[in-house]
Formats: sequence, C-alpha cells, structure tokens
Amino acid sequence: MSSAASHAWSTSNPVFAAYVFYSSVLVLKLLFVVVLVARQRFSKKIFSNPEDLVDKKSKVVFGDADVERPRRAHLNDLENIPAFWITGLLYCLTNPSAYLAINLFRAFTFARIAHTFVYAVVPLPQPSRALSFAVGYAITIYMAVSTLLHFA
Repeated sequence: MSSAASHAWSTSNPVFAAYVFYSSVLVLKLLFVVVLVARQRFSKKIFSNPEDLVDKKSKVVFGDADVERPRRAHLNDLENIPAFWITGLLYCLTNPSAYLAINLFRAFTFARIAHTFVYAVVPLPQPSRALSFAVGYAITIYMAVSTLLHFA
C-alpha cells in the first residue's frame, strides 16, 4: 500500500478516525432497528414464519403496520448505509478537507438516525422522512462523485 493510502487509512488521520467513529455509530443504529422490529413482533405476537411462534396465541401475519414500519426503516438502512461505508472509505483516499469530510460523515449519520426516528419511532408527516433520506443520499452521491473525479 502506498504511503498516501496508508496515511489515509490511519487512525492518525482525523478524516479516517471520524469515518471509523461514525461508521461504528451506524452499525449500532442498524442493530437498534432490528430490536425495534423484534419488539413489535413479540409485543403483538405476530411473526413471519411458523417456526417462530412463541405460544398458542402467536400467529403468522404479514403486513401488520406496526411491524412493517420499523422493518421498512431497516430495509432502507440496508440500502443506504452500506453504500455510505464503501463510498466513505474510498472518499478517505482523496485527502479531503478534514472539516468537510467530518461534517459529511456527521450529517449522514444524523440524517440516518433522524430517518429512523421520523419513520419508525415517532412517525411524522412528510417531508420529514424525505428530507432526512435526501440529505444522506446527497452526501453519498457527493462523496462518490468527488472520489471519481479525484481518481479520473
């Protein structure tokens, strides 16, 4: 690995250190949403597989709104957070401004947390969910384009 790349992915690089920190926050956030889904399933005793039924009152149900809302939030995370992880890691190689990069990582993380909050915890009317989604989406696109242009 070149010395530039080894420095880019070093914890002495504040951009990479921030990337690692915010990526770790996003891992915990992603796992938290799984708990939200499970909490709804167990509290309502509805599951998506017969082998998961916990007692005779449990049943297999698809499409319950209280379960689907956090489940869809989780699916949205699975569509967006891995793209951030890849793009953010590559973006670290572009030697970006620490101020800009750290704030992009911070804003993406905040946007994803806000998205889950307004979608699955305390549902709020649009455009709250759309705005939180758009912020994270735009940040990922910005980092991807910046990385492409840097290495073009």
